[in-house]
Amino acid sequence: MEKPFRKILLIKMRFHGDMLLTTPVISTLKQNYPDAKIDVLLYQDTFPILSENPEINALYGIKNKKAKAVEKLTNFISLIRDLRANQYDLIINLTDQWMVALLVRLLGAPVRISQDYSHRQSAFWRSSFTHLAPLVGDNVVESNLSVLAPLGIKSRVTHTTMSYHPSCWERVRSELDQAGVGEHYIVIQPTARQIFKCWNNEKFSQVIDALHDRGYQVVLTSGPGADDLACVNAIAGGCKTAPVTTLAGKVTFPELGALIAHARLFIGVDSAPGHIAAAVGTPLVCLFGATDHIFWRPWSNNMIQFWAGDYRPMPPREQRDRNEMYLSAIPAEDVIAAIDRLLPERVIPSVEDAPL
Repeated sequence: MEKPFRKILLIKMRFHGDMLLTTPVISTLKQNYPDAKIDVLLYQDTFPILSENPEINALYGIKNKKAKAVEKLTNFISLIRDLRANQYDLIINLTDQWMVALLVRLLGAPVRISQDYSHRQSAFWRSSFTHLAPLVGDNVVESNLSVLAPLGIKSRVTHTTMSYHPSCWERVRSELDQAGVGEHYIVIQPTARQIFKCWNNEKFSQVIDALHDRGYQVVLTSGPGADDLACVNAIAGGCKTAPVTTLAGKVTFPELGALIAHARLFIGVDSAPGHIAAAVGTPLVCLFGATDHIFWRPWSNNMIQFWAGDYRPMPPREQRDRNEMYLSAIPAEDVIAAIDRLLPERVIPSVEDAPL
């Protein structure tokens, strides 16, 4: 399909990490259609993770499931008006919400491509798009890129991108200076939205103690929620020497990207910051439980991944208990050994690098 597309809309409505994993599609479209303006329709509260991406022309936000019905309807009508005015000539859909079919019909773009979801096979859904692309690929990045097959694109960008303005690093570096953190620091984000993606607090404390013994400083990060901050404080309280927690819950996603980009290593569970680490090229250790650890793994070649299924049987998705901490099967000693493989040299800390 040889068309000089000038106005492109990408639709994806998921969580922060999912949005970051769409960036290879955005980059591929920009590489092949350099004059095109690429807009993204996403949930309003996931704006920050793509807000600094220079390949995106504009972000359009839709209310998420928690919004009231009247708010969602008003928002939908407003979006239709704004998006119709843009006169898109190509729409790429990477989401399976039923209302997308109606939205796409109302926009009237001449080329409308969607991934072919097995649970969206109604005549209304299928006829809403000019092309349906089978999902292909072992990893979500590959699966996302497979939506572009109908375009016949030969050259694809296969790396994820996390963009941040230099001022983000300046602000973070200033905070690190105030906390006495030097260059040899490691970022750990222990929190996730759901318990089944979390690891034991005491094991994180063991890992932090081991890192301090090796001369590294540790910066703990998290979301701003009360549960996240309580988790960070519990981990810090279990350490022989407390890690730095002053940034927990106080950085934006672009600032978190800057913080992780300058770290020696990132350690975390199955959540968006792990995908950020992969996108900025920081070595990482990631821990997975009952999630598909192949499909959802961070897109990195400089990573050691732990899967709880290597230590105990994991239930299929439909039998998953969201209140069970599956990652507890992973020993702290194994994670520490992995850190030594990624960071074989110990650091002799200077005065400013010494843990507080």
